[in-house]
Amino acid sequence: MASEEVMSSLLAIEDSGASKKADGYNNLLSKILPTKTSDKELTANLIAYVESLLGDSLGIVASRPLLSTFVSQFRAVPSADVKTDVGRHLLDLLAPKVVSYEEQDTEVKYIVADAYEEGEDFTSSAKILQTITLDSTQRAVTADDRAKLWIRIVRCYLEEADPTSASTYLNRVKNVFYEVQDKETKLQFQLSQARILDSQRQFLDASAAYHIISHEPIVDEEERLRALGESMKCAVLAPAGPMRGRTLARLYKDDRASQVEEFSILEKIFLDRLLEPTEVKSFAEKLAPHQLAKTSDGSTVLDKAVLEHNLLAASRLYSNIGCDELGQLLGVDGDKAEGYAAQMIEQGRLAGYIDQIDRLIFFEGEATGGKKTGHSDAVVGREMRKWDGNVQGLAEEVEAVATMIQTQYPEFYAEQMVR
Repeated sequence: MASEEVMSSLLAIEDSGASKKADGYNNLLSKILPTKTSDKELTANLIAYVESLLGDSLGIVASRPLLSTFVSQFRAVPSADVKTDVGRHLLDLLAPKVVSYEEQDTEVKYIVADAYEEGEDFTSSAKILQTITLDSTQRAVTADDRAKLWIRIVRCYLEEADPTSASTYLNRVKNVFYEVQDKETKLQFQLSQARILDSQRQFLDASAAYHIISHEPIVDEEERLRALGESMKCAVLAPAGPMRGRTLARLYKDDRASQVEEFSILEKIFLDRLLEPTEVKSFAEKLAPHQLAKTSDGSTVLDKAVLEHNLLAASRLYSNIGCDELGQLLGVDGDKAEGYAAQMIEQGRLAGYIDQIDRLIFFEGEATGGKKTGHSDAVVGREMRKWDGNVQGLAEEVEAVATMIQTQYPEFYAEQMVR
């Protein structure tokens, strides 16, 4: 409930002449805002004020400039709770006549969204921002304005770990991106896209996006290095194979790579060295929660990436190895090691084949990245080449002997050919 002083002043203003109402409302507002009242009393006083301002005692022409004055001073209120409570109430009052107060309605929504973000309620902020009218007849809304608003919504949803909703609004930005001129907006779009790819575990694409951002000249040096570090994290978490190898090579050859904390683990992976548990634990402490989420088999994304890397590193050290021995090397049981090897071979990320009878895994050099269709293809790729070579060699020897017989014993050769 508003204070008696404020209520009596509002009643007096409403009963005064039209020429005195504007000064009366402005004077009262200047008394309400600077007072050292509690948030609860300030909220009640401001709600009473806007209800009177948008009541029947004033017309739209007179109330619009007064509301603009209120909004500009309301923005400076220090309490986020007051802003959200009064702002939401004001938006409810404006809803039936938003066409007449579109500019003020938009400003209030931004103020309320800022207050929600201050309180780390990013979902509520996004929902408020979604209600802002962009197809306006009273104000020009450029492609930059639209993109800036949608990217802010995207970032709010990303803070709440909701990449699905974030993707919806990022797609809207894509539709107008070719018209956007503001460099900062373009950069925020690239960063948001990288974060969405990262949260959706599309680590190779996310790494590439972060790497592009790390070269943007409008970003300060510290943030560029941070983006490079994020690119390295995503590259480490990506599935082992030729595609990740190319990404690692690009990052390893970056002149700034050694300045980033993640360089040490990236270097070992790039050079196909086995990773130690202590190194993996230290790296895991730097990862975001979604990067440590568990997969369907109960392991984390990092666990899977490290296991696949160590399996790929083992293929550089051995021509063949037993499943149980490989499991000991990788820190898992033999069946799980065999399963990971089979999956990587089938996906073309590891060259080789598995002898399930003798429980041996044979490695065949570099993987090409081409997807295999089954175990038989792996065998054919190795054994048939040997068979073809042997047949060709035998045929050449037979032909050489026949030529020698024809040369030294032409009569015998001709007789045999007649038969």
